[in-house]
Amino acid sequence: MTIKPAAVVVALLLLAACGSTDDAPGAVSQSEQQQLNDAAASLDANSVDANAVSLDGENESQPQ
Repeated sequence: MTIKPAAVVVALLLLAACGSTDDAPGAVSQSEQQQLNDAAASLDANSVDANAVSLDGENESQPQ
């Protein structure tokens, strides 16, 4: 019984594709982490203080 070289190559490629990595599921790279931090800082800078918002209209400017 002989094994075809192509079958060996395919088997090795399949095993290589199943390799494990040290990254945890959902982990982000350093550059992705920096982008997320920048986005969060941008959102914080553009946010409105909840105490400054009024539902009854008392903060609306009066026409003069």
